[in-house]
Amino acid sequence: MNTVTPHHAKPQVEGFFDKGTWTVTYVVHNGPGSACAILDSVLDYDPKSGRTRTTSADKVIAFVKAQQLNVEWILETHAHADHLSAAPYLKQHLGGQIAIGDQITRVQKVFKDIFNLEPEFKQDGSQFDVLFKDNETFQIGELTAKVLAVPGHTPACVAYQVGDAVFVGDTMFMPDVGSARCDFPGGDAKTLYASTRKILSLPPQTRLFMCHDYPPNDRPVAFETTVAEQRAKNIHVNDSVSEAQFVEMRSKRDATLEMPVLILPAVQINIRAGEMPPKEANGTAYVKIPINAL
Repeated sequence: MNTVTPHHAKPQVEGFFDKGTWTVTYVVHNGPGSACAILDSVLDYDPKSGRTRTTSADKVIAFVKAQQLNVEWILETHAHADHLSAAPYLKQHLGGQIAIGDQITRVQKVFKDIFNLEPEFKQDGSQFDVLFKDNETFQIGELTAKVLAVPGHTPACVAYQVGDAVFVGDTMFMPDVGSARCDFPGGDAKTLYASTRKILSLPPQTRLFMCHDYPPNDRPVAFETTVAEQRAKNIHVNDSVSEAQFVEMRSKRDATLEMPVLILPAVQINIRAGEMPPKEANGTAYVKIPINAL
């Protein structure tokens, strides 16, 4: 079969919603027995005890095996602040290359300083198997995927376009939730506005898959929408909202938000491609909690 362009294929997408972190992990594939990619996986983490579990990741593994899929890629849209990545665990059990946008190096530099990480911690992205450049294309079996740089929430955010589906990461949420915060280190509301317009300039029928859902008013969890629906109805970035209006709204809103529950452990681990910090002399790995730093 011929390889299809990023715009015309209609891949199959399976979403796994993690209630503990409001995160959606995706498996994108071309039918049973095909190659696949896993996006934005979750390692369960209890902040009270510091214990990890693999319940969420095991659901993904069970699906991949049931569909007889071949994992070629384990993709991250960015270094998440609200959950730990299960990428190493998935790679151990299913194979595949762990990949992220090449601007992750900027995030690593910032957080190496904030957490005063060990001198051996590299800030070159080498913890990941592949660093993608903006507009780079790659294959998921017969599907062609394209990397779209969409900074603003973090400097390293990317979206992945696979056929008529785009996995938008934390650029935007469902229309009744809006857009991502921009007050993390390296975030910028003006930059995020430009990134949302980049996504919303795609064909109206393009399917958009959210990385999170925080459903208001008791509506059921939902994580798929379209460019047309976002342009018409997104409460923060619909077509009637100007850049200046967005920046003003986002800045005021961000000033009222608490830090995510898991930001301190999550960022330390996710900038290592999901690996735990090096074990200390007693055989235990530790994450740091900087006092009065964030």
